[in-house]
Amino acid sequence: MPTYSAKPAEAQATRKWWVVDAKDQPLGRVASRIAVLLSGKHKPTYTTHVDTGDFVVVINAAKVKLSGRKATQKMYYHHSGYPGALKSESFEHLIARRPEVPITKAVKGMLPKNVLARKMLAKLKVYATAEHPHSAQKPESLPLV
Repeated sequence: MPTYSAKPAEAQATRKWWVVDAKDQPLGRVASRIAVLLSGKHKPTYTTHVDTGDFVVVINAAKVKLSGRKATQKMYYHHSGYPGALKSESFEHLIARRPEVPITKAVKGMLPKNVLARKMLAKLKVYATAEHPHSAQKPESLPLV
């Protein structure tokens, strides 16, 4: 029997929508579960060179937790490209200012580093509160243990 390889049109037809509640969940565990859903590794039709993943809506991103003292010690960096322009910000300041960024960055780091990852990351929707505008897609709730 020949090896099955998903076609892009087939993958788009079978996409589902998931809702992940990040309230009081560890950041890394939530991000790894989301990365699996975005890449499609939870499906038997997973193909490495085709985006077979689903859409993921993350709610309550502002209430995600870190263990220990990581909230004050974990730093996020960005650089403008100019000499001496490295900026750093702790997790607790970033989560107060832009609560969707830590989850997005954590998931992005767990995806492959190629063009396909940008397509996968476009299917991630992160919201700070419990309200989201994707109820028309009838997303299913994903239980996180």
